[in-house]
Amino acid sequence: MDYILDEMKEADWNQVVAIYTEGINTKIATFQNSAPSWEEWNNGHSKECRLVARKGDKILGWAAISPVSSRCVYAGVAELSIYISPECRGQKVGTEILKELIKLSEENGYWTLQSGIIRENIASLNLHKKCGFREIGYREKLGMMDNGKWHDVVLVERRSSKIGN
Repeated sequence: MDYILDEMKEADWNQVVAIYTEGINTKIATFQNSAPSWEEWNNGHSKECRLVARKGDKILGWAAISPVSSRCVYAGVAELSIYISPECRGQKVGTEILKELIKLSEENGYWTLQSGIIRENIASLNLHKKCGFREIGYREKLGMMDNGKWHDVVLVERRSSKIGN
């Protein structure tokens, strides 16, 4: 597949939110039942660490991180979000975006990336494992979907070997 990894821009939001909404609709990608506005999303995510896979004018997938705390001792710890368009899944787009986001996060002083993944989301668990994340535990029946189904969340993290040692 011929695409580039690029900084996410506000102009990408319509396609980014469409991919996010597709994830919401799977009922195994997030507990959110609706997508936020650009302003809400933008205010909650690191400005330096947000990427898209772009093929021409089309966004194939995206990833971004959010600080886990405003406390200075956690300045290098972030929560990861990654979503791939359904037609691009299984084509290594997620792997390439995640590898690049890891590199970018380290360049911006992040030593730990973490994620909570719904146990049934096997593709996401495999992607994170492939990119150096390890399972650190799970939280049983952490959240309920709007369809009434409870889900366990697997906690994964990746500790940088380059910074924060």
